[in-house]
Amino acid sequence: MTMIQIIAGEKGKGKTKVLLDKVNTEIKSVAGTSVYLDKNTKHMYELNNKIRLINVNDFLVTNYNEFLGFICGIISQDHDLEIVYLDSFLKIACLTEENLELVLNKLSEVSNTFHINFVLSISLPKDKIPSEYQKDIIVAL
Repeated sequence: MTMIQIIAGEKGKGKTKVLLDKVNTEIKSVAGTSVYLDKNTKHMYELNNKIRLINVNDFLVTNYNEFLGFICGIISQDHDLEIVYLDSFLKIACLTEENLELVLNKLSEVSNTFHINFVLSISLPKDKIPSEYQKDIIVAL
C-alpha cells in the first residue's frame, strides 16, 4: 500500500530530527531506493550513505508545478524508488497553506500510480493540515 505520511509542527519543533531518525531506521528494511529532498545539504552527514540526498534549490524549482515535475523526473530515472522523504516540504515545494491540499492530492496520485511512499515534514500545526490528510499525520510536534 502506498501512502503519504506527515510529520507536522511549527518551525523549530524538531521535525527534521524525527524525519532523520525515521529515514535511518527505515533504510534497513527498504528493498528499493530512498531519496531525501531538502533545501540544502546541511544534513548530509546525518543520513545513512544508502540514502541519496538531493538539494532541491540546486534545480531552479520556483513553483509547486515545477516541483511536481521535479518529483516525476526523479521517479522516471529510478525504477527501484520506494520512499521519498521531503524535509521542509512547504519551502522546497514552493507552497503556501492555501495550495497545500492541491499538491498533497497530486502527490497522493503519484504515490498510487508509481507505488512510492512519501514522508513529508510540514511546518504547520496539526490543525492546519487539510482534514483529508489528518489520518496521515504520524507525528505532531
